[in-house]
Amino acid sequence: MNPKIKWLRDKIARMDMQGMIISNPINIKYLINADAEGILLLTRKENIYITDARYLEKVRSILTIEDEIIVNDVRDVCSDDYENFFMFCENVGFEENYLTYAKYKEYMHKYKINNFVETENIIEKQRAIKDEIEIENIKKACEITDNCFSYLLTYIKKGMTEKQIAMEIEKYFIENGADGLAFETIVASGENSSMPHAVPTNKTIKSGDIITIDFGCKYNGYCSDMTRTIFVDYVQDYIKPVYDLVLKNQLLTLRELREGANAKIISKNVENDFKLNRFELIHGLGHSLGLEIHENPCLTSVKGDILLKENMVLTNEPGIYIPGKFGVRIEDTVQITKSGCINLTKSGKDYIVI
Repeated sequence: MNPKIKWLRDKIARMDMQGMIISNPINIKYLINADAEGILLLTRKENIYITDARYLEKVRSILTIEDEIIVNDVRDVCSDDYENFFMFCENVGFEENYLTYAKYKEYMHKYKINNFVETENIIEKQRAIKDEIEIENIKKACEITDNCFSYLLTYIKKGMTEKQIAMEIEKYFIENGADGLAFETIVASGENSSMPHAVPTNKTIKSGDIITIDFGCKYNGYCSDMTRTIFVDYVQDYIKPVYDLVLKNQLLTLRELREGANAKIISKNVENDFKLNRFELIHGLGHSLGLEIHENPCLTSVKGDILLKENMVLTNEPGIYIPGKFGVRIEDTVQITKSGCINLTKSGKDYIVI
């Protein structure tokens, strides 16, 4: 049997559930590698994936006998079949943080479910620990991102717009083996860099500009995420202390990331150092990523204690933003190990002047 399906069946059994409905397409992709609209039904007797004719050929080509998943066309499933799926299930689990109330009621009625119960994000929690194949996909996405950054250092010229650079990044990804963007690219120059989630504009690049580039791609569905802050022609003196402070904390965080480390304490250390220098960390220090660009857990001080585990993959991205003037952010994607972490994005972080 598909090992992820076997794990999930065993997990829900230990939670006193006899079945589960999975409708989040990201969780379905994780469990059976299917990029299709549909729902996955698990019962004690069988595993059934219901989709429509547009996806049948693709899904059937992905799944093997070992997966032990029946693929049904939604048109071939009658009302009697629906009623029988969970006939002997006292408790059926659902994804409480994904399912809308309307779908909740629909599934209750359609499948004649006696007791629909929350599953406490069991799939999302499992997704936080990446397996070997997932890590290899993320590494490849990071490699493409690093290569793209090297290309950008030769491509970016004065007079170009932020939008032009952002479009070139997407083009590079597509032409060099990526699925596409992991998220909407941020290219923010000059005063625009003071906005952490700036949207690329028609502002042109000029001498003396600081440029923050936050970008990433997907490879086989898995994301990379990297930010570099670079300079055009020269680095203005008033920016140097801020850049140095951000880089210092980014490097210190890299040394602290390991299995068993407390995400809250790591984040608090950066916040305290920023405050000593009269600055503020206005966003989380980092976030997990995988099939989605933002997953749990996060590096933040606003949640409870979170202990990192081996093969979690997350970002390390301290940043300082001075409204109306400039911002600096430096970000890497890292893999947690028992003794430390592996930096999966390897582009340089010292002053980069183009």
